[in-house]
Amino acid sequence: MSLVPYPDIGKLPEEVRNVLAQAPVQLNIFKMLANAETCFVPFSRLGAAILGRQKLDAKLRELAILLAVKMEGGEYEWVQHVPIAISLGATQAQVDAIADRRLAASCFSDLERTALRFTEQVVEKVRADEPVVREALGFLSPREIVELIMTIGFYMMAARITETTRTDLDPPAGTRVIDQIRRTQ
Repeated sequence: MSLVPYPDIGKLPEEVRNVLAQAPVQLNIFKMLANAETCFVPFSRLGAAILGRQKLDAKLRELAILLAVKMEGGEYEWVQHVPIAISLGATQAQVDAIADRRLAASCFSDLERTALRFTEQVVEKVRADEPVVREALGFLSPREIVELIMTIGFYMMAARITETTRTDLDPPAGTRVIDQIRRTQ
């Protein structure tokens, strides 16, 4: 049972109710986020942009999300994003390596190892070291670097929300959310 109660959906503003109703799955994270009714719609739009409109490679995005939420203790997002990562080409060996924080594992490409090192530093230090940023710039455009930072920050925030509120875990359904975002973009 969540520590923070879910809102009464019927009492939420119409715009919030409409966004909730359009979700392909009624995930508890969406319900919890609806408590912040003035932030819910912009948060949802940013999440959809991250998951459906970035130039950043989707598999790379998911590897970064998995590392960020693993570092943050975000069990809810881990459960939702492992199947997404796998559906986008990540291997179980990569998921396991992230779970164990073996970021230099041979199952990762040079680009993936660099992006994971970058992610690790953004989470731990806020300001990634200049050599790591320069190395990332060898693989990624400035746009992709900023998209990666935004993705990391977004999922750090999501992990903090779900963990602090004790949002009830849902069965994995993230791939259905991604599929809907792709159809509507």
